[in-house]
Amino acid sequence: MQKNVTIRFVSVLLIVLTCANAWAQEGITTPRTPSPGARVSQTIGISTVSVQYSRPSVKGRPVWGELVPYGWNKQGFGNSKEAPWRAGANENTVIEFSHDAKVAGQAVPAGKYGLFFVIHKDDSGEVILSKDYLSWGSFFYESGRDQLRAKIQLRAIPHTEQLTFDFINLTKNTGELVLNWEKKQFPVLIEFAVDEIVMANATEELKGVKGFTWQGFSSAANYAMQNKVNQDAALKWIDQAIAQQASYTNLNIKADLLKQAGKTAEADKIKTEALAVATEPELNQYGYQLLNDGKHDEAITIMLLATERHPKSANAWDSLGEAYATKGDKDKAIISFQKSLSLNPPENVKANSEKFLKKLGAMK
Repeated sequence: MQKNVTIRFVSVLLIVLTCANAWAQEGITTPRTPSPGARVSQTIGISTVSVQYSRPSVKGRPVWGELVPYGWNKQGFGNSKEAPWRAGANENTVIEFSHDAKVAGQAVPAGKYGLFFVIHKDDSGEVILSKDYLSWGSFFYESGRDQLRAKIQLRAIPHTEQLTFDFINLTKNTGELVLNWEKKQFPVLIEFAVDEIVMANATEELKGVKGFTWQGFSSAANYAMQNKVNQDAALKWIDQAIAQQASYTNLNIKADLLKQAGKTAEADKIKTEALAVATEPELNQYGYQLLNDGKHDEAITIMLLATERHPKSANAWDSLGEAYATKGDKDKAIISFQKSLSLNPPENVKANSEKFLKKLGAMK
């Protein structure tokens, strides 16, 4: 019995000593010099692109053709095959896409990739995405693991001492990922099918908590209406929102969707229903929207409706005065502004009415 206890003790001791030795070899975490780690991220639509990399400095050294060789190069370590530049220092530079994307015009599935570049003497180059993103640098690069290889054209830039990744020229669907170092810029166009991604995401979100309220369905339908996508799904979503709350907002979204679908008569009917339940702020907002679109008579009709429903609202009369003034109907504008002032308006409304009356010559 004593012998078994001793054997167990010796076995445990060996395990502890082995682990202690491994810990001692690994050491503690300390700052990395001279090429500190960095991470940059950019949202395009609801998708994100992030790059994790290390940042070497120029330090007065010749970079292109020496520190970073031109073309493909064999390194005296690893698999000794021709390899591209690792787009930084130390480990692989890693790029990650939250959704499927297009990179330099080519389809790339969501996920992580090793990011590499090749530069030539004439400033032409290549961008390469490798499925082997966990490798160290490009020492174990295998061309058969490439997800993408595309041509790029480098640009001249002011001196950048530390290698830096950035995102520029952002649009709704695209952005340029750029590597800036020394006096060269490596641009890579990244694109997401934003509307498709948003709609697919909405479909999933509406299966969860966001599908328990009208706001979730209304916001999904409104996005589809504003961007003119998924109209069939949008009409179903807005009907679900209206079933929970037949508000001006929801009815108005449905009216706009029907109008986009060419169902003008049905859209006008729903618009009338929407106006019937509109609050004063909603009528006011719609009136100004029409006014800004140059539809003066329609704006006046809506703002008159607001004064009829809310005759003691100084703001409603002030807004009606603006509509008349914009159209050029001086007399009716003056009457409306004077009515607003008679209703003890808040300071901002009072100031606006007085400003217009002075412009119209009805107040000193």
